[in-house]
This record gives sequence, C-alpha cells and structure tokens, in this order.
Amino acid sequence: MVHDEASIHAAVEKQREYFLTGATLDLDFRIEQLKKLKKAIIRNETLILNALMDDLGRSETEAYLCDVGMMILEINETIKGLKSWAKPETHFSGLACFPSVTTKVYKMPYGNTLIISPFNFPILLCLGVLVAAIAGGNTAVLKVSSKSAHCSRLTAKLIASIYPEEYVTVIEGGHDIADLCLAERFDKIFYTGSPRVAKHVMSEAAKNLTPTALELGGETGNWCVVRADANLRDAARKIVFFKLLNSGQICININQVAVAKEVAEPFVSMLKSEFLRQIGRDPLHNAEYPKLISDEAYRRCADEAEEYRDRIVYGGHGDPAARKYEPTVLYPIGIDEPIVKHELFCPLLPVVTFPDREVDSLLSVISRREKPLAFYLFTKDMKWADRVMSTMQYGGGCINEVCYQMLVRGVPFGGVGHSGMGAYHGEWGFREFTHPTTVLKGSAHGNLSLREHPYGGKKNAMKLKLVRLFEK
Repeated sequence: MVHDEASIHAAVEKQREYFLTGATLDLDFRIEQLKKLKKAIIRNETLILNALMDDLGRSETEAYLCDVGMMILEINETIKGLKSWAKPETHFSGLACFPSVTTKVYKMPYGNTLIISPFNFPILLCLGVLVAAIAGGNTAVLKVSSKSAHCSRLTAKLIASIYPEEYVTVIEGGHDIADLCLAERFDKIFYTGSPRVAKHVMSEAAKNLTPTALELGGETGNWCVVRADANLRDAARKIVFFKLLNSGQICININQVAVAKEVAEPFVSMLKSEFLRQIGRDPLHNAEYPKLISDEAYRRCADEAEEYRDRIVYGGHGDPAARKYEPTVLYPIGIDEPIVKHELFCPLLPVVTFPDREVDSLLSVISRREKPLAFYLFTKDMKWADRVMSTMQYGGGCINEVCYQMLVRGVPFGGVGHSGMGAYHGEWGFREFTHPTTVLKGSAHGNLSLREHPYGGKKNAMKLKLVRLFEK
C-alpha cells in the first residue's frame, strides 16, 4: 500500500479509537497476540531468512541466530513474565496519609505508539520492539525501513495476516513518510537508528510532548580495549567473529580496537589469522559473508578505506556490484584521527595502540567523547576491569567477551547520551511501554483535620507539631 498524509492520519485515528475501547488492557488478550506473533514468525521462517539474504546477504545460520531465534526467545520471556510484570504494586500509604492505608501503582499503557525501525536488523529491531509495545497494552504503527525493502514488505504482509490495522499496522516508505508519521500525535515513540536522525525525531516529538525512547549506535563508536595481559588469541577470535557479523552493520559492534603497544604486532597478526580461518581467503565470493545495505553504504566504506590505504594491513578490496567489502584492518591508527571519531557501521577495523601503563589516560580520552552504546575489555585483571566497567558511561558491554550482553534474559538494553535513552528487552521493554500510575485509596472515616485551615491560634497549635512528627 502506498501511504500519504491522509492514509497515515486515518490509520492513527483508527488505532486511537480502538485503544479507547479498552480491548488492549486485558492481559490474556496481550498474551494471545504475542502467541500469534510467535506462530507467524515460525510459520514464515523460510520467507524471513530469504528476505534477510536478499537485503543484507545474511546466511541462514546468521539470520536465524540474530533475528528469528532472538525473536522467539524475546516472545517466550515476555509471555512467561507478563502477568507478574503487570501486577499492580501495593504500598503502605504511611502515617502522613492516615487514615489511608493502601496505595496502588498500576502499570498503564501509553496508548498509541510509533515504532521506527532500522535496516540492519529489520526483523528483530522492528518486531522485537513490537513485543514490548504489545506487552504494555498499546496499539502500534510500525514505520519500517525503505532500505531493507524485502524485509519491510514481508513484515507488512506478516502483520496484516495476524492483526487488524486498528491494532497494529505497518507503514512503508522513505524519510518523507517517516516525517508524516512524526507529524501525527502519538503517546509514545520508539526510534532505532542514528544520532543525527534521532535529533529530528526528538524535535518532532517535542511538539506534542511525546515521550520518546532512542536506541542509537553512538556517535563516536564503540571501543574495545585489549590489555597487554589479555589472552590475545581469544580476543582476536571473538573480535573477528563480531566484525564479520552483518558485515559490521551492528549498533553494538566494535568500531575500533585499542591494543597495548607491547602486544600490538602479535595481536594484529592474530586478527589476520582469524579472519582467514573464519571467512577464508576470498570473502567477496563467500556466500556466508554479508553485504552492505546500499550502494551509498558501500561507497562510504570504500572511500574511507582509500583514505587510509597506506595503513591497510589486511583486506582493503571490494566488489561494488555485490556491495561487499572485505574485512579490513587499519594499523596503526592514532587516537585523534577522523576514522575513530565517528561510527563506521561497516567492516573496517582501525587498531589504535597505547602504552599499557597509560591505559587510564586512554580511558580518559574515550570518556570525553560521546558515550558509546557498547564497551568491551580484554584483560586478566578482573579487579581493574570491574572498576572500569562500573565507572565508565556506556550502554552495556562485556569483559573478555563480545555482544553476549544482548543474549542475557532479564537485563536491560539501551544507551545513554548520544547512544540513546530508555531501555528494553523482557520486563525492561514492558516498563518502557507502560506508565506507572499511583492511586491512593482514601477513607471517609477517621480523617484528621491536620491538613485543613485554620492553622493559627491556640486551638490549632498542635497541628504543626503533629505534622512535623508524621513527616520526619
């Protein structure tokens, strides 16, 4: 369907009227909708895998691992925990509120939500957010990416086959269509993408004071720090796996590696060996190696590699027709060079060196840049690592591992500053799409006159004393 201003407005109004019927408030209804989504994903698994191959060149294993399997896990966790998460909290009102004894906190849906999803994980980062919106009792408009056209068309068909449009609907199109969506009044907006576009989303949301969650990649990229005492082969193996995944088009991927100067040469050698082991000598013709999303993305990657041609120690070649660019190691790179001051979102891997004894100075430089979505450390010094990870500011991360923070059930995923605001996954997603509403239950009996005028005079002298006592 081709959307315009009128059709988008009509879709939003239909959802507004549907939400006001109260149908989405019932927990059994929400669970049933989640079960429908899970069945649809399983039923359409082959179509999903094919669409991911068409858009991003993702192999069956990688696509299932990162999209289909993750979706099923997310839905299972939400179905299992929803009734517990949604249960109203009961609190003692306190002496200051006497004679009230009970106060409830209800977890109320925001209402009509807008979910704007990206191209790099077009299934997971669209339907995964929808799971949280459904769990919270909301309706949803899904604005899917025009760059991942095959996945977007499939998502539209899948959603239309299981939900009426007044409950969940998909809108396809480019930035102009996204702007038409943002011009509508929603009760909650969830955007995944770049910091640059996020500023525009927030600006539009501010016109209606719409609460907004942002999941961004981080403007100056995610760092991985490898100390001299680290298990270098283990670090290289994991970093290479991660950089190959989706050809580096991952918001939590390693943008650049900082390695201790004392072990830099052997570490770079191990990176080369691992790339050869994991993807082979000809990644451009390896069916398992993903492609970049567009000709523009390929050009940006190739142009930036060319700027550092004299320091390419591995890779450095591409196939523009296939939109594939080799995993490429750039070494050595200075910490103040342009390539490590912005998010790459491609298979380029700059390697920065530092004296191991000056690691705290390195971290000081990183801390002064925009806050990353992810941060990774490789070291045997757990005491030092724990201190660093508990004092730096970033979205999430790992010690001696990469990306697995995404797989842990029951923990939040979200950024801070230029890497985002808000969090989701499991119960945290339910919280993101609900508003805690506090309701005190009063009584018509036993009310004291402490709060009421008059306050002055001899007769009322005890009021202030009692208030001071109750409000200590």
